[in-house]
Amino acid sequence: MLIDYATLVSAIDADTIDNLLREFLLTQVSDEGFEQTDAEGLSRAITAARSALARAELVVEFSEEDESITVRRAEDIAR
Repeated sequence: MLIDYATLVSAIDADTIDNLLREFLLTQVSDEGFEQTDAEGLSRAITAARSALARAELVVEFSEEDESITVRRAEDIAR
C-alpha cells in the first residue's frame, strides 16, 4: 500500500520520516552513486529526498504482509 505525502506527514513525525529517507539514501551509496555520507551531505540529501516525496517522485510503501515500510522511486513502482 502506498502512503501519500499528506497522510505521511500527518501520521508520522518528521524525525521518523527523515530516518526513512536516510535509510533509503544510504542504500543508494553503492547502487546509484550517492557518495556524500558525511553529516552535511546527508542532511542536504534528506532535504532533497523530502522534496521528492512531496512531488511524488519518491513514495513510501507499507507492506501489510511483513509490516515493513520503505521508500522507493515512483518509477520503480510502475514497472
